[in-house]
Amino acid sequence: MGGYAKTFMLMAALTALFMGLGAMLGGTSGALIALAIAAAMNVLAYWNSDKAVLSMTGAKAVDEASAPGLVRMVNRLADGAGMPRPKVYVIDTDQPNAFATGRNPENAAVAATTGLLRRLTDQEVAAVMAHELAHIRNRDTLIMTVTATFAGAISMLANFALFFGGSRERPGGMIGTIALMILAPLAAALVQMAISRSREYEADRVGAEICGNPSWLADALRKIEAFAKGIDNNAAERNPAIAHMFIINPLHAHAHDKLFSTHPNTANRIAALEAMRGVARSSVPRAGGQVAPKSGPWA
Repeated sequence: MGGYAKTFMLMAALTALFMGLGAMLGGTSGALIALAIAAAMNVLAYWNSDKAVLSMTGAKAVDEASAPGLVRMVNRLADGAGMPRPKVYVIDTDQPNAFATGRNPENAAVAATTGLLRRLTDQEVAAVMAHELAHIRNRDTLIMTVTATFAGAISMLANFALFFGGSRERPGGMIGTIALMILAPLAAALVQMAISRSREYEADRVGAEICGNPSWLADALRKIEAFAKGIDNNAAERNPAIAHMFIINPLHAHAHDKLFSTHPNTANRIAALEAMRGVARSSVPRAGGQVAPKSGPWA
């Protein structure tokens, strides 16, 4: 099944779960109220999620004066991919990692940690930035905002069920209500994580095409995972809900594609990238004869 088809089916399942929960709590009117709540939450998330994430991670905006190498690299990659140039941010943390955010390609941002810029080669950093640009081009930043909002709304409705839905008239009574409180958020979290894993694989594929060399991204993933196991990302530790946004889980690496993992197993991602080696290789759009010249400070 293609990545987009799988994502569509998972999002449909999440929507159905949300509407079904609303219907169980209040019949048809409950389903409509649930839909209205979800719509309002999604509108707020659509306009404000990027600002919230950048603030939570302590990301600082940079430009060609403050981080010339990184900004020029991102601009060249975006130009080569035929995309609008995103805003560029740097996060002051030693753990190498990166993420993208924004409601659409015209209003997007990419963020890299200082650890990423110090610990990876120019080619590997370019591949990571290409991966984040792929998320933007695929509109994954919007997809994950919507799914996170739905998952949060389902948890909210499940909590309402304890206070307003435990009547004898509803099948299952209080026992059914308690079961609903536990199972509905769990199911929503599983679907959200499955969507996140699916979008990571697709961003790896498109990112490898943008940077022109799958091996660069495979090497970057190996290094980032190894460092992430031993270096804390304090912003992510304080706000674990944003962990799914990073290219590698900033909390702890998972051994397998587990149900509760927001990221695919890194070895599986690397294997998929290495299978792409037959893809026509082109160089990263460059200026001055280098992939990502480190002239001047990165951050």
